Amino acid sequence: MNSFSRGAFTPLLSVWRPLVALTGALLLTACSSNKLPPFTASGYVADQGVMRIWRQDNNDGSVHMLTALSPYRSRATTTSEYRWQDDELVFIEQNVQGEKPEHIKVRFDDRGELSFMQREVNGQKQQLSNEQIALYQYHATRMKATSEALRIGKVVLRQGRWHRDGTVTTCEGETFRPKLDAPSLSHIARRQSHSSLEVSIAWLEAPEGSQLLLVANQDFCSWQPKPGDF
Repeated sequence: MNSFSRGAFTPLLSVWRPLVALTGALLLTACSSNKLPPFTASGYVADQGVMRIWRQDNNDGSVHMLTALSPYRSRATTTSEYRWQDDELVFIEQNVQGEKPEHIKVRFDDRGELSFMQREVNGQKQQLSNEQIALYQYHATRMKATSEALRIGKVVLRQGRWHRDGTVTTCEGETFRPKLDAPSLSHIARRQSHSSLEVSIAWLEAPEGSQLLLVANQDFCSWQPKPGDF
């Protein structure tokens, strides 16, 4: 709970929800008329927590995505990795942290048939049912569509280290003062006052404004994907 900001969620809630509801035809039209960068980072506020998304679209038709869900009511962060080849889902890997850690890995062949399955819960290996695999596939498809909508809406995720003068050095090495509202700045200041090290923050920037997502002691930049390595 200490990692989250609850003071600045409202502004961008109106941004991502309509975008996610766009129809496939609208997405295709927008993609064809606006050249999107191959590597993007975005996110949104969900009912259960904060979602961060990194995505790489390659010239060979493959798509690689990493998502991180930070829940409100626990420290059980869930990271999920997805890979598509020519719009065919070929790989899913998910790690759930917390008291009962869970790890799943699923691979599909070029015909969409299951070729490998592995699940481990709290150190014990288990089988995945067909219904569970179908649910993971559904979540992957939904997350990809959400990512496309957020990219089209130019909702950009930024992360970095907060400095006491109110500036942030991002994971890309830029230093500037983010355009956050007063409640967000107060929340960061309170968190910083209880930490001997500079806290990390994550926030969204969009045409409609900026929104603080997370404040934490951990270094977000230590594991954030980089375009050249992703």
